[in-house]
Amino acid sequence: MPSAREALLDSAYSALSTLPWTAVRMVDVAAGAGVSRQTLYNEFGSKGGLAHALVRRAAGRYLAGVERTLGAHRAEGGGPAELARWTVRAAHGDVLVKALLTGVWGDHLPGPGTPAVGRHGEPAPPTPNEMLTLVRDRAVAVLGTGPPPGDSARLELICEIALRLALSYTLVPADSGPAPGFTAPNRTAADRSHRRSPARSTPA
Repeated sequence: MPSAREALLDSAYSALSTLPWTAVRMVDVAAGAGVSRQTLYNEFGSKGGLAHALVRRAAGRYLAGVERTLGAHRAEGGGPAELARWTVRAAHGDVLVKALLTGVWGDHLPGPGTPAVGRHGEPAPPTPNEMLTLVRDRAVAVLGTGPPPGDSARLELICEIALRLALSYTLVPADSGPAPGFTAPNRTAADRSHRRSPARSTPA
């Protein structure tokens, strides 16, 4: 049976799947977890503290998945590629992981903000650069322990490249079309316009 803390985090995440974070009410989170609102405040101190704990849990689960995935594929030599695949899957499956990795926080999400203050304060979640460093270092720690011993600097570079490619794909998937805010050129219309334009003659 999950602890009250885990039940509250599960309830908050469930609420986030249907409501923007600004509309999520503490009383509803507590009710969804089957505990009192006072228990919720005792555990997290404030809605900001709950937000930080929710995002940090998403980060922890993603990082645990990194170690699990790399450990399973270490002997095959395909660690960096599997790291990229896991990162894309994790970001696709959890909006908080995607925001943590890309730094793109919409109004509907509990933004990273600043550390909550006080006895119940939750530390702020890691920034995208901090996440990249954490993942890269864990990847090197896992992959660098298998035979034969590898070049640490080279392995760091390979893992970082794999991560950055995964993040690029996460932001703009191959089948997503133009990125938001950009319009793809209408080549057909441009070609028609070009064909209608009279050819310019060069003065003799």
